[in-house]
Amino acid sequence: MPRSTTPVILGIESSCDETAAAVLVNGHVRSNVIAGQSVHQQWGGVVPELASRAHQEHIVPVVHQALQEAGVGMDQLDGIAFTRGPGLIGALLVGTCFARSMAQALDVPLLAVDHLQAHILAHLIIDSDARPVPAFPFLNLTVSGGHTLLVMVRGPLDMEVLGGTLDDAAGEAFDKGAKMLGLPYPGGPLIDRLAATGDPKRYSLPLPAIQGFDMSFSGLKAAFHRLVTDLKRRADVELEHELPHLCAALQQAIITILLRKLQKAGRFHGVKRIAISGGVSANSGLRAQVQQLAEREGWEVFIPPLAYCTDNAAMIAMAGHHLYLSGRAASLDVVPMPRHA
Repeated sequence: MPRSTTPVILGIESSCDETAAAVLVNGHVRSNVIAGQSVHQQWGGVVPELASRAHQEHIVPVVHQALQEAGVGMDQLDGIAFTRGPGLIGALLVGTCFARSMAQALDVPLLAVDHLQAHILAHLIIDSDARPVPAFPFLNLTVSGGHTLLVMVRGPLDMEVLGGTLDDAAGEAFDKGAKMLGLPYPGGPLIDRLAATGDPKRYSLPLPAIQGFDMSFSGLKAAFHRLVTDLKRRADVELEHELPHLCAALQQAIITILLRKLQKAGRFHGVKRIAISGGVSANSGLRAQVQQLAEREGWEVFIPPLAYCTDNAAMIAMAGHHLYLSGRAASLDVVPMPRHA
């Protein structure tokens, strides 16, 4: 049983290349601190060993800063929430071991959070900016660097996966497409920026015909690679001048795949509330076209603020808040789960 009806939860996020900590008091954000890892840029992607070493370096000062900014002492914490997975095993181990030790030392519940559920619960975060919160049930499209899922959300801890990607995630398609174009990591935001001035119809890219609510991005990625390779070989084409159009074509293809499945699932299940979450939900093209789709379908649409789209600890603390209230504490010998169950 929960010890408090207005719990103070520390959230710790270490699934990939951000070390983050946040404090929530009864679901309200008191602090949300993130330390990024620019070391990966020179390698064109996240290097797992470098990520885990950076987490070890950052976790103590990040947690200290989160508590300090929240004005909360360790003796006031009611629970320690951490990302159990999915993610990079070395990175997850850092957060898991730290959270286990802290929970044991303070004799408070340890709250093991599913990273993908936390992205969805970002919609419930309360801070100083007033915004609508989706009522249950709602349909959520989770789009991140490593995962793409359609989820029916019936409650904070009651979620059903309707479909997902069969291969690459939408975020991978963005980042790998950017790498093909010679853009630095992370490439997704750069593609979004360049696409704003490009013509998405200048280049045609194939779209997969996948049954049900599942998605696929590997074929699109391969087709884009062939297109870019062919253009590089042509003497009459300067790739730099074509970058906005190539980015626009790739971005539109990814968005079309996502929205076709979102529309199909929404109509099939008769939902009136849809939401998007995850790092790719920060993409301006996706945000705008989801709004347009919702207007055509008569849906309410919910999109978290940009600060809660990418990996952050406030969403981990929010998931921990609901685990705490439901009495679902983890044992102190809990281990990370790098892959989604």
